[in-house]
Amino acid sequence: MLAMSLAIFWRRRRLPVLMALALGAVALSPAYAEHVTVNVDQARVMRLPQGVATVVIGNPLIADATLQGGVLVLTGKGYGTTNLVALGRDGQVVTSDTVEVVGPKSSDLVVVYKGTERESYSCSPVCERRITLGDGVNYFNTTLAQSGSRAGQAASGSPAGPGPAPSR
Repeated sequence: MLAMSLAIFWRRRRLPVLMALALGAVALSPAYAEHVTVNVDQARVMRLPQGVATVVIGNPLIADATLQGGVLVLTGKGYGTTNLVALGRDGQVVTSDTVEVVGPKSSDLVVVYKGTERESYSCSPVCERRITLGDGVNYFNTTLAQSGSRAGQAASGSPAGPGPAPSR
């Protein structure tokens, strides 16, 4: 008789007991985990939970993060996987995410192999050099130098290309 009474009691109380256990487990867990994917050389905007004060990236060679308000801008810097930890003002972990940085998936990307050397181009509609991780060292450095020179000229307002030296 006692066993039957316990069985009836357990059947009636099973759902509330299981729900209370589940809610307790969620309440004890201060962080949630997520897998975030971002393309190399691109940014992704994410909203973080309230109360996040600090963001830490495990490997800054793979990804970079900037926090403003509750908005996080995550930028892919190199291929691979790292982690992102968001801390509250009290130093407690609010969220811990895995960040995976993957290669570009654009339809205009053309990769040319010359023996073991690789070159990347953006072709939309004319093909232009593109700096992509994994390109051959000479191609990468030459393209990077040209891009840096162009950016420097644009910032200083000097004309593009070789010209006469400025007079003093």
